[in-house]
Amino acid sequence: MIQERTGKNPALLILCLASFAVPFMGSAVNLSLPQIGRTFAMGAVSQSWIATAYLISAAVFQVPFARLADLVGRRKFFILGLALFGVSTFLCGLSSSGAMLIVLRALSGAGSAMLFGTSMAILVSIFPPEHRGKAIGINTSAVYLALASGPFAGGLLTQHAGWQSLFFVTGAAGMAVAICAAVILKQEWTEAKGERFDRTGSLIYAAGLFGLIFGFAELPAVRGFAFIATGIACFVLFVVHGLKDSQPVFDVRIFSGNRVFGLSCLSALINYACTSAVAFMLSLYLQYIHGFAPKDAGLVLIVQACVQCAVSFYAGRLSDRLNPAMLATSGMGIIAVGLTGLVFVSPQTPIAVIVVLLFLLGFGFGLFSSPNSNVIMSSVDKKYYGQASATMGTMRLTGQAFSMGIAAMALSLSVGNRAITPETHAAFMQGFHITFAIFAVLCVAGAYTSSFRVGKKNRF
Repeated sequence: MIQERTGKNPALLILCLASFAVPFMGSAVNLSLPQIGRTFAMGAVSQSWIATAYLISAAVFQVPFARLADLVGRRKFFILGLALFGVSTFLCGLSSSGAMLIVLRALSGAGSAMLFGTSMAILVSIFPPEHRGKAIGINTSAVYLALASGPFAGGLLTQHAGWQSLFFVTGAAGMAVAICAAVILKQEWTEAKGERFDRTGSLIYAAGLFGLIFGFAELPAVRGFAFIATGIACFVLFVVHGLKDSQPVFDVRIFSGNRVFGLSCLSALINYACTSAVAFMLSLYLQYIHGFAPKDAGLVLIVQACVQCAVSFYAGRLSDRLNPAMLATSGMGIIAVGLTGLVFVSPQTPIAVIVVLLFLLGFGFGLFSSPNSNVIMSSVDKKYYGQASATMGTMRLTGQAFSMGIAAMALSLSVGNRAITPETHAAFMQGFHITFAIFAVLCVAGAYTSSFRVGKKNRF
């Protein structure tokens, strides 16, 4: 029996809807953190774990789930991931404690890992190379549209219907998209059918990534350094295991044999590490320091995502004609300028200045993301699409977790786990400046690293 092929446009629509739902939740929840903190008596560092628990879970499970998807079918895992994300997100709204909410967010991260490890692989399997940049640009625009609407919609829902409504709405939407995906996606993709699953490598990988991310979030405590050391040791063991195993959960040779792929993934990791906590920090800044209501803070934060949405759409198309590595490197340079400006923000800084800096960040990130994704997915052969997609998602999530870890560490050093009140505003601003100084230095280093791949055309 010949399997019915999936139409390009309907599939792209489903992928875009899925790409919208997950980042929408991530950006919208930042606006609800102060209200959640008051509900469950959570301090600033505890609030950061609502995002960090999700990111750790999504990052840890992504590579193993991508490998499983290659074995049993990317379509199945994509739909299951959407369903798990929708159900667990909906249940977050029923949380009776901060600990319960954090656990459910971690479960939601596992569902997102199934999506991240399959969605880009499905997209590039459907679209040929000459149209891939355009499709990636449209998909990336959906992400930034979510990031644009998330702060405003999240602030609006939180202010008028309570923080629980945000989880109920997004969870129900996720479940609805899962049903649509089951109907619209006709084709199955199983590039590694019949091969075995590397359980040992998966466990070592999960332990290593958990150690690194969790340890980084726990700095400067001694246990943080202990977890980081354990994580590094696990990754050394993971590389050794991967080189010996004939069917590893992740083929580490994809890095050693492909300089462009390795540098592009490193650029993505650095980029997300120095930008992902921007909304978190500015949300706290606008609401606590300037006294903005959640929806008003959302209107300010929406600027960055709106610009990202518009620029990434055209940058994706442009990357089909111009050197995408050059575009991505230029984007990182612009981001570095915006982050440097945030280092000098004070309680007296006019909101207009914040808006200009958010515009720069949005423009730079939009110019970076789609072309960089095009470079990553176009630098590998078809049989590595699943691994490349999972790697790209892991770099994003690990970078996001590191970003939140940097912010949490800065707040821990300056504020501790005390509530942010007028008495701790000066301490909060100290943590704010430390965070963005680190981000700016990281971004400059990332732009320098990214420049080395301009003109290279390796393929693995």
